[in-house]
Amino acid sequence: MSLAPLATARKTALDALRPAPPVRMPLLEALGHFLAQDVTAARSLPGCPVSAMDGYAVRAEDTSDVNRDRPARLRVVDTIYAGHLPSRVLQPGEASRIFTGAPLPEGANAIVRQEATVVPEAGLVDICISVPPGKDIRPTGEDLLAGTPLLRAGQRLEASVLGVLASMGDTHVLVRPPPRVAVLATGDELVSPGTPALPHQVYESNLVLVAALAREAGAHVVALERSRDDAEALRSTLQRLTGEADMLITTGGASVGEKDFVKRMLSELGASFLVDGVALKPGKPVAVARLGTTAVVVLPGTPGAATVAFDQFARPLLLRHQGVAEERQRVRVRLDDGRHKQAGFTYLVSGTLETREDGQVWARIRTQDFGQHLQNVDAEGYAVLPPGRADFVPGDEVDFERFDRPRFLPVEP
Repeated sequence: MSLAPLATARKTALDALRPAPPVRMPLLEALGHFLAQDVTAARSLPGCPVSAMDGYAVRAEDTSDVNRDRPARLRVVDTIYAGHLPSRVLQPGEASRIFTGAPLPEGANAIVRQEATVVPEAGLVDICISVPPGKDIRPTGEDLLAGTPLLRAGQRLEASVLGVLASMGDTHVLVRPPPRVAVLATGDELVSPGTPALPHQVYESNLVLVAALAREAGAHVVALERSRDDAEALRSTLQRLTGEADMLITTGGASVGEKDFVKRMLSELGASFLVDGVALKPGKPVAVARLGTTAVVVLPGTPGAATVAFDQFARPLLLRHQGVAEERQRVRVRLDDGRHKQAGFTYLVSGTLETREDGQVWARIRTQDFGQHLQNVDAEGYAVLPPGRADFVPGDEVDFERFDRPRFLPVEP
């Protein structure tokens, strides 16, 4: 059977899924989700000229040519606190006591800091420095000007972004809802963590692994289940879980062995396969299907292969449900070790980056096998060994796809 190239298979899967309709969500509940529309500033910040310092609001011309030996004595006519309006217009020879964030009174055009003043008696203030117009005043819209673009669709809603929205007076924000995900692990060899395991048995780790990966991608995990390698039991479980979730992710039973029932049972239930096997290692047996309104991603059962296949197929689909596509940074690196591979496959080899004294960046790649448990711990990304070539030697240049600081771009609904 001819296997689809990685890029082609991923595009086929993504093109078949539309983003979920947007919903309005309270700000704190929206943390970690993605903005579903552009946002413009609804008001200016600050909304009027305000003081940047504790001190006195003055007319700059009243401070001309003054110093501590020859101060300007002004009459204090008002005290203005943040959140309160001035009580009068400032006239020549007058000053208003003012505090940080308080609105500037009409007639004033500068602030004199408290440290540059002396109070000789109640109701008077000596100004000991000259200040130019605009000194220590925050003008209207210094932070944000009403009507200007503020945030773009696809922006991830982190704490600082929610703070900006709250500063506009918003209580809710338009996002695409998190996908509901069910995770199913299959295999007679699996036993639950916390119970005794015989040497021929394996603790079921993929449920935790895949559920955590799904949550990192913004999903809401609604079910975690395990099934024996029994066709009818598996069929029943698949049918039930696809009715509960936007996406079902299975691990194990994905290949062509005698007890690899997952794809067979999905076909019998009427699933349409968009992808069935990819020229990718690890992760070759991965499949993407639709069963009714539910997307199904079939992952291999070994942790290393399941992680790579999830990253390349389940994660992009989960993000697309939320209206975004992830764009990772790619850097050109040299390999610190050689690799032999199948020429027609893309290999994704986890590793870390090292910048050497000459400024060249090297990828310290790791032992990569289908069942490796530690290969992705603290990995910074994947060295991408492209198709069309079988052998790579130390020092060869390849792309390295970084996990950190991705960009999220909005996709068309």
